[in-house]
Amino acid sequence: MESIRQKAVPLPPPGLPDFRNLGVMLRLLLAANLLALITVLLRVDDPSLLVSEIVLTGGRLELPLLLVALVLYLSAPGLARRGARGGLAAVFGIVALVVVVSFPLIEGGAGVGATALVRRLAWAMGATAVCLLYFDYRTRRYSPALTEARLLALTARIRPHFFFNSLNGVLGVIRSEPRRAERALEELADLFRTFMQDNRELVALGDEVALCERYVDLERLRLGDRLTVRWELDDDRVAAGDAVDARSNLMHALVPPLMLQPLLENAVYHGIEPASERGEVAVRIARRGGELRIEVDNPVCDAARHQAGNRMALDNIRERLILFFDLEASLDIDCDAKRYRVRIRLPYRSART
Repeated sequence: MESIRQKAVPLPPPGLPDFRNLGVMLRLLLAANLLALITVLLRVDDPSLLVSEIVLTGGRLELPLLLVALVLYLSAPGLARRGARGGLAAVFGIVALVVVVSFPLIEGGAGVGATALVRRLAWAMGATAVCLLYFDYRTRRYSPALTEARLLALTARIRPHFFFNSLNGVLGVIRSEPRRAERALEELADLFRTFMQDNRELVALGDEVALCERYVDLERLRLGDRLTVRWELDDDRVAAGDAVDARSNLMHALVPPLMLQPLLENAVYHGIEPASERGEVAVRIARRGGELRIEVDNPVCDAARHQAGNRMALDNIRERLILFFDLEASLDIDCDAKRYRVRIRLPYRSART
């Protein structure tokens, strides 16, 4: 049987890296120091002078390197608005300006001519080009992974058991509660429409919460009162007790698409469905400074089955967090005999302009 082929959606051409991303800045610093080390190894022939040359080159490199990193961090929003070519030109201009300004501070202005400055500028331009090529290569290298992660997310999310269980739930109430059955079919269509979208951009947390609420409504058709979902929202930038403002701020936070609903689905599937008694899933969303924290907490019914079933979805979400946020995001699991908790930490970014 010939499989159905989806037309691949081309990814946009890579631009400048996000200079406000911790992983990008760490790689930038490491790459520059590695290039300086390679330069010393190629230039020095006498092994006895190698250590002193490495120390001397490091002393000359670190001040301009840190200044460049600082300026790139501060000017990252402006660089992004300039587009690919304008941003690249601006980056080279920043590097050249920092080298020229810091040169007298490093050399002391005594006995050092223009030739040395030209050599420093040439090396800095070459190192900048190599670093930018590396980030461009890394973006292109991980672009197929982003598409694959999106397809894996869709595959993992559209589970046959959920689809057929939802249809069975609708059939169970279609005669006694036709309006409820009609609303459930509309929610099911909305849910699958979201699953099938091109989910390569960050979305507002409010959209994810709305998706989860539709999902919970569908699950309640068959689980009834056995399923309880408790939402806890907290924003340390909002006065204590002001739930309206806290919810408003949090709902504008940007998160990867299809991140929260799969966690909630796992919590229901492994923590509520196998149990005969009523169970509660707690979803905690909090802002702590520049960080967004999300926790999904559910009861444990069968630990071995639970852990095995969760692995695919959690690995999928962890990979997409890395693709979107690099080292600034993490996913951790905490499990005991009674509760299973998934905790996500990611940078707080707002959809508000």
